[in-house]
Amino acid sequence: MQTRPLGACGPQVHPLALGCAGMSDHTAPADEADAIATIRTALDAGVTLLDTADFYGMGHNEDLIRRALRAGDREKALLSVKFGGLRGPDGSFIGIEGRPAHVKNALAYSLRRLDTDHVDIYRSARLAPDAPIEDTIGAISELVQAGYVRHIGLSEVGPETIRRAHAVHPICDVQIEYSLFSRDPEADGTLDTCRELGIGVTAYGVLAHGLLTGTYRQPAGGDPRAHWLPRFHPDNLATNLTLVERLRPLADARGISVAQLATAWVVAQSRERGTIVAILGTRRPHRVAEALAATDVALTDADLRTIDEAVPADAVAGTRYAAPLMALLDNERGPNPPASARNRPPTAGRTSRLPRHGLRRHAR
Repeated sequence: MQTRPLGACGPQVHPLALGCAGMSDHTAPADEADAIATIRTALDAGVTLLDTADFYGMGHNEDLIRRALRAGDREKALLSVKFGGLRGPDGSFIGIEGRPAHVKNALAYSLRRLDTDHVDIYRSARLAPDAPIEDTIGAISELVQAGYVRHIGLSEVGPETIRRAHAVHPICDVQIEYSLFSRDPEADGTLDTCRELGIGVTAYGVLAHGLLTGTYRQPAGGDPRAHWLPRFHPDNLATNLTLVERLRPLADARGISVAQLATAWVVAQSRERGTIVAILGTRRPHRVAEALAATDVALTDADLRTIDEAVPADAVAGTRYAAPLMALLDNERGPNPPASARNRPPTAGRTSRLPRHGLRRHAR
């Protein structure tokens, strides 16, 4: 079984992780039997890292994982839990919280829902605007000392925040969107900083929220995701689907799907950029086997150059998220926005508050 250390201080993990968000937060309800079967299929296949958050389904996702874990599964499952996303009664996201009291209170509820005495990696979903990162990490470090948390992670933060956090307590990994369509972590110094400090990277959105599956087609009536994912907006979608089609002959030549090629590309970045684990976001068991096969695809340096030429880093149309969500991303702030943000302005609709599903993770 292939494993790799998740950073200098982290556990051994499979190069593929399972993102569980879509099992509880999605545009359509997930079949719970399928979701539970997906978790068990992943664990049986050697996938160790399960990624969740206390706000996925407002606690439902953690409860689902608890019910999915069979006798003996907890010993091999590594639970990565995010906190900090505040939701209202209607499900909308209303803010980010990272103050020490909230950190400890949130973990108490997560431990109860997961029915465990510890979580393996604990991280804030976003950088809290009113809590210094030192305070947030300091609170988690106290939970590490008390035995409730094994490792500390970060999510969607830039190099300066990573360094400040790492100075308080060793950071295991940084969770960030990274794919052929989201190359900003290369340009903004996030990947370089993680490698320098011995911090792993857990990459979500490896299939660009569905664009890189190779099966997505432009819907006649428009896609509701266009309101919060500008790359799905009609002004951008045709360009992005053209890029996907450039990958198809490369995948066909290797006897794999476009989705598998895109996943293999992310996994292969570990050769030069330190440990990178690809998070598969799915709720169907058969998708696990497809993704696992992608981790066995050996891409040469020449293959990687050919893929990069087919999909240049600055060719993708549209920003990752609509403006209200981009404002929450520490790694996207600053006087010099990354290349993809400068490439084309967001064209999706803007809203005054965050959408209900704004912090949801998708790898497919």
